[in-house]
This record gives sequence, C-alpha cells and structure tokens, in this order.
Amino acid sequence: MLKIGLTGGIGSGKSTVAKVFEVLGIPVYYADEVAKRLMNEDESLREKIKKKFGTAVYSNGLLNKKQLAQIVFTSPEKLALLNSLVHPLTLEDAERWMNEQSANYCIKEAALIFESAAHEQIDYVIGISAPTALRIQRTMQRNGITKEEVIARMDTQLDETIKMKLCNFVIVNDEQNLILPQVLALHNQLITLSKNN
Repeated sequence: MLKIGLTGGIGSGKSTVAKVFEVLGIPVYYADEVAKRLMNEDESLREKIKKKFGTAVYSNGLLNKKQLAQIVFTSPEKLALLNSLVHPLTLEDAERWMNEQSANYCIKEAALIFESAAHEQIDYVIGISAPTALRIQRTMQRNGITKEEVIARMDTQLDETIKMKLCNFVIVNDEQNLILPQVLALHNQLITLSKNN
C-alpha cells in the first residue's frame, strides 16, 4: 500500500482536498487533529507542555489553543520547542495508523510534512497550492484572526514555492481551477502506482 502525504501552507485548502479523497474511499489521517488530541489526552505530553509553556495553556482540563498559539507563533524558539514535543508522538501514531490501512493507498494530511521530516515515512507527497492573498483571506475567516496573525503563522512554515517544488504532485486550489477533476486524475494515477508498487 502506498503512503501519501498531503501538504500545503495555512489556508491552502488541504482539508477540503482531503475530504474529496475520503469520498473516493481513501483513508485520511489528519495530523493536526491528532496532535491536538494527543496534547489533550497524552498525560506525559500534557505535563511537558505545562512545564514549558505554563499551566495557563490548559483551562478546565483542555488545551487552550488560542493561548498556546499566542505564545508559539510569536517566538520561533518556542514553536520549535512545542514541535519537538509533539511531532515524535504524531509521527509514531501516523506510522501505526498507516500500517493498519488496507486501501490501495492512504493519505496523511499535515501542514508540516517536510518541516517535521514526516516525508521520510511516505512514498509520495501531494502539495496544495493557493495564492497568498486567498490563503490569508480563508484563514482569517476560518480562524477569526487578524491578517497580521495569519502572516505570522505563514512565516513559521516553509516557503510555499519551495514546498511545492519538493512535492511529487501539485493540486491548484485558487478558485479558478476546479479541484474535483484534479483529485480524480491524481486518484487514478495513485491507484495505478499502487498496483505497480
């Protein structure tokens, strides 16, 4: 079975594309959702996060995402520290999940495929590309944050141009090109690749 990565910058539309693959019967692992679950449920990780970032990042026993975001997205060092705590657990969880799947291929959707070295555990990477202005607008609407906050988060991710060059396939999500035909073509290509693997 092929292991496929699905990545793109914040607001590129990774989740939208992932949902289309799910409709086609392809299992999808959402790394960001799992990371948030682990930060809430893994007792050892919770204690490490509290120790490094303060007890205020948890309120009523749950992760206060907004509080944590304010800390890590204003300091590259603190973001790197958080990633060093969370990424190894997420990578391990994803590896276990992928090995349990039985489809022709499965997808790991993650913003930081290259930054977290997750690309080393997968066969091919699909990049989702979208213009910067559109990504900013989408993220402001979705997260209810300012343009400056979106840009600060973008600055923590690998440059979009570099990221897309590292990908094996690119889907353009610019509201001009339709996503569905691109996903269907890629789905057929991946089915063929999985059979020849």
